[in-house]
Amino acid sequence: MARRVRRNHGAAFKAKVALEAVRGEKTLNELAQQFDLHPNQIKQWKDQLLDGAEDVFGGSGKGPREAETPPIDVKTLHAKIGELTLENDFLSGALVKAGMVSAKR
Repeated sequence: MARRVRRNHGAAFKAKVALEAVRGEKTLNELAQQFDLHPNQIKQWKDQLLDGAEDVFGGSGKGPREAETPPIDVKTLHAKIGELTLENDFLSGALVKAGMVSAKR
């Protein structure tokens, strides 16, 4: 039996299939035949759609995308990395000059 090539479905296709499953006009097996998918995959997409529906209407959500997470300022982080790199270079040079650490590392 030949193995099937793994397929990647887009978000629009997943939403279409999940909405069909939510409507309940057809069974999961009928939808699986129609869209050439496994019924478990359709169930998984349906559950993801129902779990994420609260976010559409401005709900708090249960996932990592909570509103309490402050935005990350990349420029500030890059500046801090540069500052710490300079400090490390300065201190390693000072240790070498003081003879506490050999220059060969």
